[in-house]
Amino acid sequence: MLRDIPEAVKKRMNYLEEMDARDRTDGTDRMDRLRQIPPESGKFIALMAASAPAGDILEIGTSAGYSTLWLSLAARERNCKIYTFELLEKKVKLARQTFAEAAVEDVVSLIADDALNHIDKYSGVAFCFLDAEKEIYAACYKEVIPVLASGGILIADNVISHKADLQPWIDEVLADPKVDALVIPIGKGLLLCRKR
Repeated sequence: MLRDIPEAVKKRMNYLEEMDARDRTDGTDRMDRLRQIPPESGKFIALMAASAPAGDILEIGTSAGYSTLWLSLAARERNCKIYTFELLEKKVKLARQTFAEAAVEDVVSLIADDALNHIDKYSGVAFCFLDAEKEIYAACYKEVIPVLASGGILIADNVISHKADLQPWIDEVLADPKVDALVIPIGKGLLLCRKR
């Protein structure tokens, strides 16, 4: 899977990596920046999604679709769909370009709306990647855990870089008897949860 990334996917990943690097150095407004995961986090979520039980993939916070491209590798391997949610119109437009240019539209469904309006419509979800505004993490977690399949995985990004804001929620998750969870120091910190 990671050794056979399609050229169209690689090309778009490289483009978005360069765009993200420029955003971080040229003073682009925080809300307009891509704020995407680093490649090592992308590889990790792809491997975890490929190892999850049967079911589809949810992604909360699409941005330009960079993490979705990593997840698309797992979706192809598993023959499943990714349902990804993004609120910002500019990022929705960029993500649609990403999915068209990378030729992953057959495995990716982009929903331009708040994920919290939709999560309860899913069931038996295999994997969820949460990378959105930090103030909605607790609400998303509360909605996602009931729809995960047994053995399903939820990974939340930025739990080390935003530890000050997220620590109370992280402590709740680590103590939640419904999941096995730990913080992994990859990228900006990933919280890995497996539904028991």
